[in-house]
Amino acid sequence: MPTIIPIEDPDDPRIAAYRDVRERDLVGRDGQFIAEGAVVVRSLVEARHHRALSLLIADKRVEALAPLIAKLPEGTPVYTATQAVLDRIAGFPLHRGILALGEKAPLPAAADLLAATGKRARVVLLFGIGNHDNLGGIFRNAAAFGADGVILDSGCCDPFYRKAIRVSVGATLLVPTARLAPGEDPLALLDAAGFEAVALSPAGAETLAALPPPPRAALLFGSEGPGLPAALLARARTVRIPMAGSFDSLNVATTSGIVLHHFAANPISGPIAEPDHSR
Repeated sequence: MPTIIPIEDPDDPRIAAYRDVRERDLVGRDGQFIAEGAVVVRSLVEARHHRALSLLIADKRVEALAPLIAKLPEGTPVYTATQAVLDRIAGFPLHRGILALGEKAPLPAAADLLAATGKRARVVLLFGIGNHDNLGGIFRNAAAFGADGVILDSGCCDPFYRKAIRVSVGATLLVPTARLAPGEDPLALLDAAGFEAVALSPAGAETLAALPPPPRAALLFGSEGPGLPAALLARARTVRIPMAGSFDSLNVATTSGIVLHHFAANPISGPIAEPDHSR
């Protein structure tokens, strides 16, 4: 069983990683992250790659969280404190009453993530998504509609930032994730792996409703405002979501949900492309 350790002093060095959470979020955690809330912490405990290093729980919630605590590896420290002490440690009112310190697993190369998918697959590629709410929402949609992975470019924010994890309801800890290497050509990478690039744009050549999902599809989304780079749009299959009147844009997380639902709900069409191993 995990070890239950009562904490009475907010300055106890054993819980230093949990102190002043928001300030620590800003400076980074050197390969570690904070998960907040029972649902998110459960995702961390059940994640295949990342691992929980410790938990910090309001003492009044220990009994209710006993089934979750029991899933932790032997010897994992579970710190408990009164709500008042917990709030002083975190630096804000911690209404959810539970935090976990997690350790990130190394992210795979984008090519390895693509190679690990099946003959029928869909992945999400994100470009310049700098808002943690949007990033978390996209990961939540990816998990909800069965995406096989999410690949981020260098302009995307950290999916392990506490807010992104919370908004995703733990999906950033569960959906396979990779980052493009500096200078890596995403469309050449997709082509080599047998994926068709489907780029979302208000000026897309096709409507989403008329698009039969390819067997291996990569769904490309850009930041709000600039959208996807023109160079990518010129080389991809472009798709739009028609809207009423002169309105021409949706929140990117909302867009991802609509597109992923379309791909999940409609039959796959066309021959399955074979990866090009000669590249």
